[in-house]
Amino acid sequence: MKTPRHFCLALCVLSCAFLSQGLLPAQAPPQDRVNPDALLVQNFENRVADYVKLHKAAEAKLPPLKPTASPEIIANHQHNLAGRIREERQNARQGEIFTAKISEEFHRLIGMVMSGQEAGRIKTSLKAAEPVHLQLRVNDEYPSGVPLQSMPPTLLQNLPKLPAEVEYRVVGPSLILRDVKANLIVDFIPQAIP
Repeated sequence: MKTPRHFCLALCVLSCAFLSQGLLPAQAPPQDRVNPDALLVQNFENRVADYVKLHKAAEAKLPPLKPTASPEIIANHQHNLAGRIREERQNARQGEIFTAKISEEFHRLIGMVMSGQEAGRIKTSLKAAEPVHLQLRVNDEYPSGVPLQSMPPTLLQNLPKLPAEVEYRVVGPSLILRDVKANLIVDFIPQAIP
């Protein structure tokens, strides 16, 4: 009579043989085990990466900006870059980068911080900055006379990291994605900041 140990060993050997022959079902595919929130963040990062490629391609068509102290030359380069990007994104609309699902995820991420232990400090920081209220439209230049409200670091830490070409900014209750060199509003989430 065989011992239970021999039976278990035989069962393991048979299972391996059946698996190698495709006679037993394999484990669930990896995508079934991926965090859906992580997929949303990855989708956002891919959309931002696509925008950055477009930005770099538009910038490559311009004469390079040489080091200068002239605000006129810098503003002219910025304006030309914005124009090239607008040409490439002439049909861009709000929600192309911050899709509905991505916006929901950002609301969740911001809500976590705004209801956590740093909430008071973040709200104080946002109130201390000069409030900015604009009519937001994708592809509009951020008005040069309007201050750029900085993002509280604790809030930034909870959002996906961005490449150097773009940044997050707060405009009233909205979160915008701004092209730094072109000074363009790339996309925005209305009512993102509670």
